[in-house]
Amino acid sequence: MEQLEVLSWKTLDALKDTSTKIIEVIGDLDAFEHMSIFCQIDDDYMELYYSELDSNYIRHFEDEEEFSKSLTIRKKEFGEEDFDSMDYYGEDNNFDDENSDENLNGYNIKDEEEDDDF
Repeated sequence: MEQLEVLSWKTLDALKDTSTKIIEVIGDLDAFEHMSIFCQIDDDYMELYYSELDSNYIRHFEDEEEFSKSLTIRKKEFGEEDFDSMDYYGEDNNFDDENSDENLNGYNIKDEEEDDDF
């Protein structure tokens, strides 16, 4: 593993934007003041570490195994090893349940008995 310290988040953002695949994002700058983005750029595995308190850096890993070990360690450091992510943007049709017995056709939000004067 090689590590290079960088001064600017713009450098990290540029690498993030050129990545071919973002594997995982750990941490949050707003909540925890640090964040790691594990990504792949072509055949290279990297960690982009953002911090408001410490130095920022880029880590380059020799292979996928070393990359996976570091990812697991970082999750433990950030307290996210038991985190089960919710797929908020997946194909979960919470609002259009085909198996539901409810018939919402003809439903009108405005109740006719309500007073329109405010």
